Amino acid sequence: MTKYFEIWLASARYSVTRTLMFRFDFFLWAMVELFWMSVNLLMISVIYQHTDSIAGWSKYEMILLVGTSLLVQRFLMGFFWSSLFEMGRNIKSGNFDFFLAQPGNILFMASTRKLDLDGLMNSMVAMGIVAYAAHKLGLHPTLLDVALYGLMIFCGLIIHYSMLVLTISLAFWLTSAQGIEGSYFTLSEFSRLPRAAFKGVASLLFVWLLPVVVVSNAPAETLIRGFQPSWALGLVAAALVWFAAAVFVFHRGLRRYASASS
Repeated sequence: MTKYFEIWLASARYSVTRTLMFRFDFFLWAMVELFWMSVNLLMISVIYQHTDSIAGWSKYEMILLVGTSLLVQRFLMGFFWSSLFEMGRNIKSGNFDFFLAQPGNILFMASTRKLDLDGLMNSMVAMGIVAYAAHKLGLHPTLLDVALYGLMIFCGLIIHYSMLVLTISLAFWLTSAQGIEGSYFTLSEFSRLPRAAFKGVASLLFVWLLPVVVVSNAPAETLIRGFQPSWALGLVAAALVWFAAAVFVFHRGLRRYASASS
């Protein structure tokens, strides 16, 4: 673990150095992400001018939910997105050979090589949104509540990471990997909606089979309504299952990789 942590630190230093070389690009994308987050909050404000509750959630409860969803997504964008985005293209071009030649776990090396500092910076904004909503709701979470919230955020990050790895791994089988990432982000849009808003087939699909709703609802409800063991255990179990599935599919796909030589 120490060796991999040192490798990750080296990758982080490389990412920081590269970002400082292209400062305008960094600030531009940071502002784009900030604008997108602001649009989400503005939409909530507009909707709640015409109603007091959506699926049993008040305005500031909904803001806390959206802030939680944005927090998980900003962490995903900051720590993994650039590396995974390139992985699909490297698989098709043969440049994935670079990672096969490295002395370490292939999935770790391929998915942690780059950091997006703009995403990590905006994760602080997402934390501020959650704190603001909690203040407006009059919440006073204990240290245990905050720790449980952080654990659930981590599990949600693992689930999102695993789903994205599964999606990108399709590049081992498909002729063209273009557009695969877009399907994942379309799916992740549902994470900003309350679980109670999904009924019937939609609940089965987006709550139980593809837990994109649970990853934001579980930690948000922990802060709002207190610790619920079923939520926590379910989220941890889902994280383990999805991560195991992602590793399995990735390594199955790796057997099909033809490399640049062919």
